[in-house]
Amino acid sequence: MNITFKIIFLLSMSGTLFAQNNFKQQQLSFERVKTAYTDKWDGLKKDLKMKGIKEEFQMYIVAYKDEGKLEIWLKNKNQPAYALFKSYDFSARSGKLGPKIKEGDLQTPEGYYAINAFNPQSNFYLSLGVNYPNQADLFRSGKNNPGGDIYIHGNQVTVGCIPLTDDKIKEVYVLATEARNAGQKEIPVSIYPFRMTNENVKSKLSLYPQQKSFWTNLQQGYTYFIRHKKPPVVETTNEGYIIKT
Repeated sequence: MNITFKIIFLLSMSGTLFAQNNFKQQQLSFERVKTAYTDKWDGLKKDLKMKGIKEEFQMYIVAYKDEGKLEIWLKNKNQPAYALFKSYDFSARSGKLGPKIKEGDLQTPEGYYAINAFNPQSNFYLSLGVNYPNQADLFRSGKNNPGGDIYIHGNQVTVGCIPLTDDKIKEVYVLATEARNAGQKEIPVSIYPFRMTNENVKSKLSLYPQQKSFWTNLQQGYTYFIRHKKPPVVETTNEGYIIKT
């Protein structure tokens, strides 16, 4: 490696590290984020230590609509598998089981997504954006407007988002900020209609037979997650998800 290239490489790496560390500082310039850290970070650090999670961790979010549960899974950077860290109750629900099809249908999406926005000045206290719609959602919606603006947020109302209380969104937002600041560019989010065991799928399909193809596809990713304790690697197509093992 010649000296010029080495200097450019080191400057590039320094810029990347600065951008990562700067994300938290940017977030802390907002009053609600500052309050969330004041209220929650010390307690979360104790919980992390008890579970053997270092402060530079990676994060995975799993939600179950029927149970009204949002789970936070974490892992140290050098570990292959995630461990359940905390579970939160939805503070409100809307719609029914099944995917979101169009704007205004009150449905919470089902599928594989990632966090694509941090909003420290949300109308719903604090919020984390979910990158719905994906390619499969767009295809499923056909000529309908698929809608958007799906968030994990505070407050106790929803028309298709995943709401937690303001107190609980503080914890989730702080954890997401820490993961992003530690270099995790993509925080995966899996939203399932329910815990997709064979028994549950059979039971729910008796009520929603029209979802057979879609839920059978989702179950492949759920099974991978349960077996390996990490998010499935998926390719999103018009027809649904190809689960890569």
